[in-house]
Amino acid sequence: MLKSRGVPHTIVCVTIVCMTQVDRLSITMPPEVGAAVRDSAARQGTSVSNWLAAAAAQRLRNELLGAALDVWEAEDGPFSDSDLNAAAAALSATPRGSA
Repeated sequence: MLKSRGVPHTIVCVTIVCMTQVDRLSITMPPEVGAAVRDSAARQGTSVSNWLAAAAAQRLRNELLGAALDVWEAEDGPFSDSDLNAAAAALSATPRGSA
C-alpha cells in the first residue's frame, strides 16, 4: 500500500495491450449490417474494431487460398469431382453434387 497525505492507497495494476501500429479507417455500411456487426461483436465479447479486423483477416486468407488453388489448377489441371469430394470429406463438408 502507498500512503499519500496519510491516506492508504491500494496499488492497482492495469494491463493495456497496445498494437505497435494501427491503421485507422473510416467505413460506411448499411444500418442493418452495422447493427448485425455490433450485435455479433457483443456476443463474442469483443470490440467492433477487433470483430472487423478478424473478418477482414479471414477474407484475406480466403482470397490467398483461392489464388493458391488457381495456381495449382493452372499447373496441374482442374480438380476432379473425386478430388473435391475427398477434400469435402476431409473437412467434414457436404460433398459436391450432394446439396
